[in-house]
Amino acid sequence: MMKKLLCVGTAMMAALASGQIWASGQAGVERGQAVFQEWCVSCHGIGPGHPGTQALDLRYQGALPGALEQRTDLSPEIVRAFVRNGISVMPFFRKVEISDAELDALGSYLSRNNPR
Repeated sequence: MMKKLLCVGTAMMAALASGQIWASGQAGVERGQAVFQEWCVSCHGIGPGHPGTQALDLRYQGALPGALEQRTDLSPEIVRAFVRNGISVMPFFRKVEISDAELDALGSYLSRNNPR
């Protein structure tokens, strides 16, 4: 009987946790969009006048979109690496600028189109 209760309790906790993960995932994407608007859109927004987007358009020559919000190949890990380390003329961002939680949300937002 005790073993059965333990199994049922474990299953209930797993179900609750997966619901919380999904909810925080949805909230994370929304928070990530806000982080993108605050820190990234001036260079990486869609359309002309965004130097990061223009640089990526030149680099990829149509093979990939230059606008990060339109990419389907980004992962949270690659977003974290570029944000924390910078690349070329893009500066790195410290944890006092973009916190780890904000960076996780940004990674969720920018990888939302990745079918992986």
